[in-house]
Amino acid sequence: MKLFATTALVTLALAAPAMAQWAPTKPVEFIAAGGAGGGTDQFARQIQAAIAKENLAPTNVVVSNKGGGSGAEAFIYGAGAGGDDHKLILGTSNEWQLPLVTRLGYKSEDLTPIATLAVDEFVVWAQANGPYNTITDLVEAGKSNPGKVRFGGSQSKDVDQTLVRRIEAATGAKFLYIPFKSGSEAAVQLAGNHIDANTNNPAENVGQWRAGQAKPLCVMAAERMADTTKVTETMSWNDIPTCREQGLALDAYQMPRTVFAPADVPAEAVAWYTDLLKKVSETPEFQTYLKNTSQTARFMTGDEFKSYIAADVERSRKQFEADGWLVN
Repeated sequence: MKLFATTALVTLALAAPAMAQWAPTKPVEFIAAGGAGGGTDQFARQIQAAIAKENLAPTNVVVSNKGGGSGAEAFIYGAGAGGDDHKLILGTSNEWQLPLVTRLGYKSEDLTPIATLAVDEFVVWAQANGPYNTITDLVEAGKSNPGKVRFGGSQSKDVDQTLVRRIEAATGAKFLYIPFKSGSEAAVQLAGNHIDANTNNPAENVGQWRAGQAKPLCVMAAERMADTTKVTETMSWNDIPTCREQGLALDAYQMPRTVFAPADVPAEAVAWYTDLLKKVSETPEFQTYLKNTSQTARFMTGDEFKSYIAADVERSRKQFEADGWLVN
């Protein structure tokens, strides 16, 4: 009798269908922490396009833009959607840096880290016909004429100004930082010689470089960018030296392209989205996007991503406190 019962249980277990893996059952909303046409919007829509073309998800993906407050609007919205496993929030390091400098209706811990897919490099640019040909030239001018060299960037108390402050702290130079609405606007101001330099990702300054309206001084990376395709008649991205090569003793500075979910999303959903984004990062469409924007591929998830966030929070907290920006 016992043998019969055991055999019946085994037979029943083998006959039962495997537990279905979690998957979305309705359209997934990608909330882009930036305005239409900006870097975060392009990032979100590129992932959306890759998912659709490669048929990686059973439902559609829709992108909505909530770029108010340097992206805080998107993170507040995401924080208020706790447990909603059909929403993802796409942004940058502003997810954990904004609450350090501004009192907002969310904390970084209110969102669930999913993955980073790429990092933006930062290039220091100068006027095409200006006197600065290296980062050392710019630093020396910032030392001899404190507060006179006009250094532009996107927003205030954001990634661009943070980098300028790090350069100042490492060298003793002092620049006049001028915030603009976007990196693209800062690039236009540099091309018109209204500022002396700016820090920007490659994609937002490449048009002015190609047109001879700006020149790159150095890239804030551990290694030169890999792309050897000529952008101008004489230079490729790979021809731009690193700032460390030019004598600036400063660690690499990159901005991650990140994906978060609301808090309290089931672990099965986090795992599914992690797998989805890994597949996206390997598609030809996403690889072409990285090449066109001169971003560097870097896929981080799980403990690696969480450790990256924790280290950057600690580093940023120290700097923001020294600059008088810290509110939390």
